[in-house]
Amino acid sequence: MSSGTLLLKKYANRRLYDTEKSCYVTLNEVAEAIHSGRLVKIVDANSDEDVTAFILTQIVLEKAKTKNALLPVPVLHMIIRYGDNILAEFFEKYFQQTFQAFMSNRKAMDNNFQQWLEMGLNMTRVVQQNLTEMSPFHNIFDSFKKEKKKEEDKE
Repeated sequence: MSSGTLLLKKYANRRLYDTEKSCYVTLNEVAEAIHSGRLVKIVDANSDEDVTAFILTQIVLEKAKTKNALLPVPVLHMIIRYGDNILAEFFEKYFQQTFQAFMSNRKAMDNNFQQWLEMGLNMTRVVQQNLTEMSPFHNIFDSFKKEKKKEEDKE
């Protein structure tokens, strides 16, 4: 995970300039930087206005375009019907906390599931051994193995 906030400048031609690497970057490259743990700040090159939220929203929408959906249609209708104020209030107050709780619970469930799988694999070995020993044919096969071993030893 890289440290520090990556500063990008947005130019009028919609190009983004990476001030660390001194080169232009694509929206996909910005998304990759965020996936790798970087925080980004994007400012308009002319006005120094912070346009980070706008560009990050654009990245999310571009990714949603390939799946043809970001939010369910009824939710989109509600957003348009009730306007930006309610949406902004929702995202500021509730969405981030809800999303963080979801991710925390998801991680805990993944860990629990992994432990169950590991416990199940260990149980499978024990159960297989017990079933083999409890088989009604176990004595017959044991006798057969002993007879075969005696014959091999004679040869």
